[in-house]
Amino acid sequence: MTALSRRTWPFGLIARKIARRLANAVLVLLAAASLAFAALHLTPGDPVTAILGGGTQTPSPETIAAARHEYGLDRPISVQFGLYIARLASGNLGQSFSQHMPVADVLRAQGPATLALMASALLTAWLLAVLSIVFAVGRRTTAFARTTETFFAGLPQFWLAILLLWALGFELQIFPPAGNRGLRSLVLPTLSLAIPLGGFLARVMRDSFDLALHEPFILTARARGTPEWLIRLRHALRHALLPGISLSAWAVGALVGNGVVIEMIFSRRGIGRELFLAVMTHDMPLVSGIILFIALVYILAGIATDALYVVVDPRLKATRS
Repeated sequence: MTALSRRTWPFGLIARKIARRLANAVLVLLAAASLAFAALHLTPGDPVTAILGGGTQTPSPETIAAARHEYGLDRPISVQFGLYIARLASGNLGQSFSQHMPVADVLRAQGPATLALMASALLTAWLLAVLSIVFAVGRRTTAFARTTETFFAGLPQFWLAILLLWALGFELQIFPPAGNRGLRSLVLPTLSLAIPLGGFLARVMRDSFDLALHEPFILTARARGTPEWLIRLRHALRHALLPGISLSAWAVGALVGNGVVIEMIFSRRGIGRELFLAVMTHDMPLVSGIILFIALVYILAGIATDALYVVVDPRLKATRS
């Protein structure tokens, strides 16, 4: 194998892993769509209520029957499921019952706000975790950092959100308490999601970081007179990142789930808030579209995680191929 092929081979591994992920993505999306269909049909409620304007309306039996026929709700469940999968396979997410607009338009309008919140929370969590493990020097400082990380990792996001909302939003009025008005309105929701996640990532990465500090290559670097902060950032941190990267795909899923509550608390537009309202109104097309959107984000996060894993430590290419 030539030197050039040795240098470029990890990128071939990344391409193969992405191809396998994409093949599995079809099965994941099919499973997510099927579970959404089953859950909504087992949930008490009638989607015709949402179609005809909510519970405040009193439509006639003829109007209800016409709506059922128009949307195919009077057909057998097996037929409805087949038409539902066929429609999704063609790229048509359908029409929202409650909002009377294409589901794709709802996702385009609400998705960027949720993606911005997720990205901001994930980056902030990583920043907090890295700062905690790198700058905790000495036995006492490390013990204090471990205790603090465990405390933050155990904080419920909704409780932290309410606390931050009360302290920084209403009492001190430093940040906007609600809405999507610029970057300042993103701070409190981001901290609500990032602080517990950052504590968890730090706890996961700290053991690997501490083990790396006692490896022979670290002792060699110290013997050469390399500054301690440079050893921690350049050598030890590389090993600590690997378990955190492995959990990042899971973290994205956790952020989506917790983001539903956070968006409700801070009255933010987004996918989480729309999912809650769609479930309450039994809006099957919108719920299915949002679940598929979340599944797609999770799949893309997994692909990015695999790529980063090899980039951070190319020595793993042989064991992860």
